[in-house]
Amino acid sequence: MIPQTSENRFPLGNQPARGFLHHLHIDVPLVAGLAFLSSISLIILYSASGQQMELLMRHAARLGLAYSAMLILAQIHPRHLQRHAPLLFVIGIGLLVAVLIGGDIGKGAQRWLNLGFFRFQPAEMIKISTPMIIAWYLAEHVLPPQRRQIMVTAGLIAIPALLIAKQPDLGTSLLVAASGTAVLFMSGISWWFQVRCVILLAGLTPILWHFMHDYQKARIMTLLNPEADPLGKGYQIIQSKIAIGSGGMYGKGWLNGTQTHLEFLPERSTDFIFAVFAEEFGLLGCLGLLTAYLLICCRCLYITVHAQDTFSRLLAGSLSITFFVYVFVNIGMVIGILPVVGVPLPLISYGGTSMVTLLAGFGILMSIHTHRRLLPV
Repeated sequence: MIPQTSENRFPLGNQPARGFLHHLHIDVPLVAGLAFLSSISLIILYSASGQQMELLMRHAARLGLAYSAMLILAQIHPRHLQRHAPLLFVIGIGLLVAVLIGGDIGKGAQRWLNLGFFRFQPAEMIKISTPMIIAWYLAEHVLPPQRRQIMVTAGLIAIPALLIAKQPDLGTSLLVAASGTAVLFMSGISWWFQVRCVILLAGLTPILWHFMHDYQKARIMTLLNPEADPLGKGYQIIQSKIAIGSGGMYGKGWLNGTQTHLEFLPERSTDFIFAVFAEEFGLLGCLGLLTAYLLICCRCLYITVHAQDTFSRLLAGSLSITFFVYVFVNIGMVIGILPVVGVPLPLISYGGTSMVTLLAGFGILMSIHTHRRLLPV
């Protein structure tokens, strides 16, 4: 929980001693962890794609774009993000409405805006602007928030989440809701209130089930019993479990995964790339990968704890928790404990817009950490 503070602006004081990388607003431990995962991504994608250099080069180019976005955002002082949070949120909502009106349709979903020279998903922008607007709103009030502030915050979360669910994109909708809820959690609301919210959501489950699409219901039923349709809806998760289990302790070795190279495993370059990694590098490799994720999460929480104003602490905490949720949801669905919702494995899966958004969030975290000022003694 975050203790209440009276300041909502950055304290004045003496500038701490900085090195060259600090002047560039680069947090070395965080970048080192991200670079390690990016390297792993290139290695495992080469195998998962069937050694397609063209796909690997596209992924490397997108990584370069994503790291550029991270570096640019790291230069922006958090107070500027705080000042422009409402504008960014309104623009994001406008783009979501534009998607519903005239967005491109792909794989049965209307999620993209086509600008002629490239397509992008406005929902990715909302992943950052939603926690930003909530942190902006709560930073202007006494914490922990009262009932009125909680209701306003719930509305700010519900608007983008429902617009994204309408596309339909349940996975991204849940992630946006999680990012906003994380800000509320960090603001210090009571545990008893959180328990009541969970009970309320559980009571609304039959209503939510009624409004879900047929394919979304099928995913939940497949989670409960994938063997009921082993060659249909359950095929993907069954093959994923086979790949993970066949890796054993040490794995089959790089480029030697049979489930991957014999094309039994669907979506092996994107959502189910963890199954490819587990088959080729085994349990020990998975533990190493999870350790890298854990260290990055710890560094993010360190940045959160040392942030010097309410807005920064709430935003940094939300971005940290959201990153953890990304990892948990992807690995959970790959090993069969969560429904398949189309969430990529952060910094490992092949992707474009989602990777840029993710590293943009890390750029904000580095900005929060490197723009700190020391209070006068």
